[in-house]
Amino acid sequence: MDLYFKETGPKNAEAIIFLHGSAMAGWIWDEQIKEFDDYHCIVPDLPEHGKSINIKPFTINKSAEMISEIIRNHTSNGKAHLIGISLGSQIILKILSKNPELVDHAIISGALIQRAKDNESLLKLLDYSINVYEPVKNTDFFIKANMRTYNMPKCLFDKFKESTLIIKHDSLYRILNENMGFKRPDGIEKIEVPVLVMAGEKDYKIIKDSVDDLLISLQISEGYIAPNVGHLWNLEDPNHFNLILRRWITNNSLENI
Repeated sequence: MDLYFKETGPKNAEAIIFLHGSAMAGWIWDEQIKEFDDYHCIVPDLPEHGKSINIKPFTINKSAEMISEIIRNHTSNGKAHLIGISLGSQIILKILSKNPELVDHAIISGALIQRAKDNESLLKLLDYSINVYEPVKNTDFFIKANMRTYNMPKCLFDKFKESTLIIKHDSLYRILNENMGFKRPDGIEKIEVPVLVMAGEKDYKIIKDSVDDLLISLQISEGYIAPNVGHLWNLEDPNHFNLILRRWITNNSLENI
């Protein structure tokens, strides 16, 4: 079974591939797709998410292979700009480590990079989170509370609820285990692809620590902390996110933004 993806824009234009975060789907990029109608936009639903829910099991490695195949087979020049949030950012890092020739520019936001000292505490947090989350995850009350945590617009409730309901316990455990156990891929210090590493100012400390770690590792990189926003800031402030995105992929300065 092939990974589901949506395409918009002229297919002979430069391609942008947008990769969503865990327990969501490609709909989180709707405001970006509207803005980038001059690009060939490709928006997958990752394995065990959205319309790819039956592609199992989810792994970051397998997802990176699938996205790499999409780049090879569905772009005009065999390359793409890669844009990711959270889990999507981790997949981009894996692609960069394995197939950097497929990537024009990359933007990663909210990528968790596990440090060795964090291993035990993160695994305990995963088990605790699953046990607490699973019994209530499908209730409207909890879904709305989760949306408030991310400061998501209320109009996205139906889409977020659908993404939440469709993911079952075993899928959720696999996805979060991959996400929380992700380590810096070998070889990324050799990558010669421009990478913008971002986080929201209100994002978790471990995410902002990961930004620092990645900026040390990546050769051609810049860091950006988006003011007054959190983890899913492409939803909180899409205009600002879109401005950053366009400037980065067109090699323009990010100063005074």
